[in-house]
Amino acid sequence: MRIGELAERAGTTTRTLRYYESRGLLPARRTEQGHRTYDEGDLRLLREIRTLQDFGFELEETRPFVDCLRAGHPAGDSCPASVAVYRRKLGELDALIGRLQEVRDQVAVQLLRAEAELPHGPEPRCELGTETAETTTSTEE
Repeated sequence: MRIGELAERAGTTTRTLRYYESRGLLPARRTEQGHRTYDEGDLRLLREIRTLQDFGFELEETRPFVDCLRAGHPAGDSCPASVAVYRRKLGELDALIGRLQEVRDQVAVQLLRAEAELPHGPEPRCELGTETAETTTSTEE
């Protein structure tokens, strides 16, 4: 198949495919006329790359998965290098989750403090909200 068809079937652009080719992730096979040509295996490589990127993997992190598929393995993650990337990414995600939990805890403390300082009685009105409501009312009239 030609580059346009591959791009369409993979849900990407020809520019992206050329970029992947320049990075060595997609083979650069050419016809006698110089046109790029691809097969179903290339579509499989692209789907692997796209799936991993959807999970937050950087393009270079997809390389071991692509290499694994190119080596004839049934799945891109059935090679030790791919498993190592999974482990590294999982560590990064765990660290991010930990940091997000810390931030969440800090925001919860600030919320409790702010709520404790509110005067008893009806909810305080935000002056910004009041101005917006008055402006809307006078504009509509």
